[in-house]
Amino acid sequence: MANEDKEIETIPVGPLGLVPLKSCEGLGKKVNDYLVQWRSARQSEHKNTIAFAGYQRDSYIIDTQISRFGTGEGKGTILQTVRGGDLFLMVDVCNHSLTYSLCGMTNHMSPDDHFSDLKRIIMAAAGKARRINVIMPFLYESRQYKRNGRESLDCALALHELVNMGVENIITFDAHDPRVQNAIPLKGFETVQPIYQFIKAILAAEPELRVDAEHMMVISPDEGGMSRAIYFANMLGLDVGMFYKRRDYTRLVGGRNPIVAHEFLGADVAGKDVIVVDDMISSGESVQDVARELKRRKAGKVFICGTFGLFTNGLTRFDRYYEEGLIDRVFTTNLVYQSPELLSRPYYVSVEMSKYIALLIDSLNHDTSISELLQPSERIHRVLEKHRAAQAAGKQG
Repeated sequence: MANEDKEIETIPVGPLGLVPLKSCEGLGKKVNDYLVQWRSARQSEHKNTIAFAGYQRDSYIIDTQISRFGTGEGKGTILQTVRGGDLFLMVDVCNHSLTYSLCGMTNHMSPDDHFSDLKRIIMAAAGKARRINVIMPFLYESRQYKRNGRESLDCALALHELVNMGVENIITFDAHDPRVQNAIPLKGFETVQPIYQFIKAILAAEPELRVDAEHMMVISPDEGGMSRAIYFANMLGLDVGMFYKRRDYTRLVGGRNPIVAHEFLGADVAGKDVIVVDDMISSGESVQDVARELKRRKAGKVFICGTFGLFTNGLTRFDRYYEEGLIDRVFTTNLVYQSPELLSRPYYVSVEMSKYIALLIDSLNHDTSISELLQPSERIHRVLEKHRAAQAAGKQG
């Protein structure tokens, strides 16, 4: 059933307002286009009632502005009314491409700057909105989610700040550790796995893949990502394997204990295509080392899947690994900033997420269940059946 044909069973929480900050501008426009398309085509006998006032509009985007003083200090302004609205603020805290002037010098925006801008727009709403929801694909400070010794607990504090400012729901994707939601037990927190979109992208890019336990495996690059890999493997009906990092805890290099070796636990990968799945590709060293080890063990094609492609050390090493045949494709989502250089790489596939976000927003605005979106097993099975049917038809032809 198309989303525009969805039966309206509940009234909206309030008039929908989409507030993509500049860091999320491109993604926000795509989400807005889906919402406009669906709601303009959706039929209901109730649409002309007062409860649905402002339901169909040419755009749901609320114009905002972040101004900067010469010192780098900022202020947020909302340029149109939001009274009584159901606001969905979108922010990409990893967008390093944006800059501002700091005492005459060009300063690139850090995650701290983006998070401060988010709070500025929430403050500008001044309690007039009926509900405020935050869509933050990469959860701010998500890698600092637990305390070891005398150190800061940044992610929990950030979540507390948002709910204390009136945020009702926080939607994030593939949180580094979902247990961080325990910091705000009385508010809505959802961490969404984009596995359905990954599977669609992989099968579209590699239509010849044979998705069965005899020909494919799913690999976790470390023990921390095993639950993610197991979920991925179960959805595809594949076996799972894991690498763990043996470290030298007697010394520090660059603030970390150096990795001595990558040890593998799992069935034989020889001749099998493998999907290495992780929540993010930061420097990329971990998945690159895993890819080399898999090829050394006679694996077939190696596909790297990371929800967030940060590529903090650039793309040179990925280019070399692709040229050497160690990596066949890299899949990451458009939930965070993608540089033109990344998009131009022959091995890179962008996984589109705007429709999925629009579905979440549309459901939440109607205060209806999003369980089907969070657990898309039926959709995944349909995609796999279609893929296998196409392969069978190709063989018969």
